[in-house]
Amino acid sequence: MKKTFKLSHPKIKLPRLVEAIKYEVKKYIKRERRKTLPPNVDFWDFDCRFGDDEASSEVIHVSAINKYISSAEERELESFYLEILVKPGCRSKKPKEEQ
Repeated sequence: MKKTFKLSHPKIKLPRLVEAIKYEVKKYIKRERRKTLPPNVDFWDFDCRFGDDEASSEVIHVSAINKYISSAEERELESFYLEILVKPGCRSKKPKEEQ
């Protein structure tokens, strides 16, 4: 998903619009996680970028998406860019601590 979300609408109030955007993102992530995994893959991972526009976007963690959307609302931006790309992920074992 590569999308520029607008935070202005003639009929919908800003808090409702922000909640609708958060719901759309959550629904997309949930839909992508439901897809069948290829062999030798443990889970679906996501590469996320957020910014005022595509050129100034920076890499963020998937768990911080809602925080960044709320900050865009607080900064009263007209629009923001969000990119979520799915990639296969493999779990790795944590190194054992020596005592």
